[in-house]
Amino acid sequence: MLRNLRELYQYRGLLLSLTQRELKARYRGSLLGFLWTFLNPTMQMAVYSLMFSVWMRQQIEHYTFFVFIGLLPWIWFTSSVLQGTSAISDRRDLLTKVRFPAQVLPTTVVATNLVNFLLALPLLVLLGLLLGHPLRWTILLFPAVLFVQFWVTLALVYLFSAINVAFRDLQQILSNIITMWFFVTPIFYRVEVFPERFRQLLLLANPMAVMATSYQALFYDGRLPDLGPLALWMGIAVVLLWLAAGIFERRREEFAEIV
Repeated sequence: MLRNLRELYQYRGLLLSLTQRELKARYRGSLLGFLWTFLNPTMQMAVYSLMFSVWMRQQIEHYTFFVFIGLLPWIWFTSSVLQGTSAISDRRDLLTKVRFPAQVLPTTVVATNLVNFLLALPLLVLLGLLLGHPLRWTILLFPAVLFVQFWVTLALVYLFSAINVAFRDLQQILSNIITMWFFVTPIFYRVEVFPERFRQLLLLANPMAVMATSYQALFYDGRLPDLGPLALWMGIAVVLLWLAAGIFERRREEFAEIV
């Protein structure tokens, strides 16, 4: 794992170049361009807020703001997982280059979606201020939660992208799993709606439940998040990165041949 991280640092210029290229290519030919970074989550927020606050009657004050807090990191996570799973299998053109570091490809996907997430944050802050949710000192812990989510996301994308090279069905399986995953993540409701025993199980098994509730604590409640689940998932991310790094080490020479 340390070798993979050292190589990522060694090829940081390539990583930055590919991330910039992906950001430019994503909105090339689009009339609104980077505005879609704001428009996509805003339109999703409007649809889900209407559904859950009007039709399903969620009794949460400033419900639109509450939903937006959980929706932004969810979009970062799911976009990274779905796009990153095929990051290696779709890039034979790069893998056939001499000594091209395969681990740069999934990392580029996570980094690109991270930039989109960060660009949308000012909209979240502005919405909070308009609704009477000023930033509090707890926001200083935002980088810590972001750090944990980055490594959890990167670990899963690394693992899935390596497996998907030989098992292409994984991408289709994940797209269906994420649909179910969405509704067991407390984005549209408080995690407290679950009984205590099930709530603890949810936080142990669902990293995005931990991230969503942590961001809600920082931005909505103005309190510290529960650090225990964050530390747990940081540890799990390290283990997953170690497993993924092992697959990369054993099969990096085969990737170009298989894809």
